[in-house]
Amino acid sequence: MSERPSIEPSDSHPGILVASGDWTLAHAPRLLELLEAAPDQAQDIDGRDISRLDSAGAMMLSRYAVKVGLGLATVEVQPQYASLTGTVQSICENPGRKRRKGTGFNEMLARMGYAVEDYTREILALVAFLGLTLKTTLGVILRPARFRLTPTVHHMEQVGLDAVPLVLLLSFMVGAVIAFLGATVLRDFGAEIFVVELVSIAFLREFGVLLTAILLAGRTASAFTAQIGAMQSGEEIDAIRTLGLDPIELLVIPRMVALLVMLPLLTFLAMVSGITGGMVVSLGSLGLTPEMFVTRLHDTISVTHFWVGLSKAPLFAMIIALIGCLEGFQTQGTAQSVGERTTSSVVQTISLVILFDAFAALFFLEMDW
Repeated sequence: MSERPSIEPSDSHPGILVASGDWTLAHAPRLLELLEAAPDQAQDIDGRDISRLDSAGAMMLSRYAVKVGLGLATVEVQPQYASLTGTVQSICENPGRKRRKGTGFNEMLARMGYAVEDYTREILALVAFLGLTLKTTLGVILRPARFRLTPTVHHMEQVGLDAVPLVLLLSFMVGAVIAFLGATVLRDFGAEIFVVELVSIAFLREFGVLLTAILLAGRTASAFTAQIGAMQSGEEIDAIRTLGLDPIELLVIPRMVALLVMLPLLTFLAMVSGITGGMVVSLGSLGLTPEMFVTRLHDTISVTHFWVGLSKAPLFAMIIALIGCLEGFQTQGTAQSVGERTTSSVVQTISLVILFDAFAALFFLEMDW
């Protein structure tokens, strides 16, 4: 049966207030009356006679205690209500301070620190994911029957064949632009013929593999993240584990193998297309015939440039596959998280591809290759 809440001075100690009755939401009007009639100060509040207490009553008791110059921590209640009063006291009497936003130097340093910490966690997660993927791949190599050929071929079609027209078009146009700019500059020195070396070396060593990797970073890494992220949101990854299957073996390895096979092939097509674009511009601007262009290319360009460019393709394929799949696994289960992780995968992949390409260029330069 419900008891009307009350709080009155103790008979033996007038400075101590004794709370009793049901301090619950059902008696909220009465609790507000008690709060308004609270004295200015009190020595202590005894709440052991409170028969029922809920969060609303604990909040009103906290406000009452603060008003009389005390706090809820000083109010003694029955043991079963101790955790409730502690939680309410931490929320109502110790609210978290809102961090003041600013544009000063300290705020800039703080934001830089948060960014560095976040990037460090991402790098460590990528290294750990690389180790897990290599371990699983070794297990598949030792047991070839576990390799999933059908999904691998499916991803090879999505990653490679479907991207061929875009790779050819993009490389052809970039090769044409490089040849046009080179011819414009070299004409002042009477060295237009060196446009052949300019276009060929640029695409064989750098632009062929770099443009292809950047294109696949935006096209394929985002697709991998969205696909795995949608599965994570739909709890399909958990279902795969429940069935006793390995998500790395089932989802990551086919995508990684598809990229390792198709990215070098797409790189070769990009090299041929870019050089063809330069040849077309040379034919129109310099008057070089295709035979003269090919002869010059054969006489002056070493096959080393081709192998240097092609050697970077497997590395870029690993970066694209690992980041795309890792960001998908890190999705939190909401549509917003899928979008954020997809954007993050594209940014990280493009950044790392360009970074590793720069390091590779310096390495091959020092090795005189």
